[in-house]
Amino acid sequence: MNGSALSGCAALVTGASSGIGAATALSLAAEGASVAVVARRTGRLEELATTIRDDGGSCLVLTADLEDAARARRAVADAAERFGRLDILVNNAGYAAPSAIEEADARDWARMVGLNFTAVLHTSQAALPHLLRAAADGPRRVADIVNVSSAAGRRVLRNNSVYAATKHAVGAFSEGLRQEVTGRNVRVGLIEPGLTTTELTAGREVGPVSGLARDSWLHAEDVARSITFMVTQPARAAVNEILVRPTAQEP
Repeated sequence: MNGSALSGCAALVTGASSGIGAATALSLAAEGASVAVVARRTGRLEELATTIRDDGGSCLVLTADLEDAARARRAVADAAERFGRLDILVNNAGYAAPSAIEEADARDWARMVGLNFTAVLHTSQAALPHLLRAAADGPRRVADIVNVSSAAGRRVLRNNSVYAATKHAVGAFSEGLRQEVTGRNVRVGLIEPGLTTTELTAGREVGPVSGLARDSWLHAEDVARSITFMVTQPARAAVNEILVRPTAQEP
């Protein structure tokens, strides 16, 4: 491992089979954290785990569709049981299906709400007892929840209303939760990426800003660095929100 800022800590990263989640798991592991990774695609997770282990890290693979509340909560329990603790939860799993309301498939709405928002509620609640213990007894004397939202959580664009609604909800939940637990040394952070090259955006038009050349978009690693920056601050410092966009992105 390259760093030691998170040595002795355990992290759970959702939506880790590709993109921001995978990059975040690698980044946290490089700082010394043991990492549990969860997503639906076991093969992808196993490849990620092999990379982390080959670099001297510890990684637990958990296969789950986090739309299922019971499986979301079970993933948290399994990670805490395996590592004996949980210091960091990164809620990254997400789904996007841009469309006009009159043309939309209600099944896409349900999946966006379920994965982008409801899963965040279940994993966060399930993780809180473990995080509070880590904050009280752990070497860092602080624990972290990081919710990956979107620039769409600040500004609604045409044909993206339901996705934006879920991300606005994540922002509101994050601030409310922060106020509940900050006095007990659990930090709640919100990451809001702009246009990012991931599987989620591959081959899709993304509204009025889609004219921005894709080679100028953020990479998953750029967002992962922001998450790692947030959770490696000293216990006295809480970075509660980071909006990170491509330099050339206007809206």
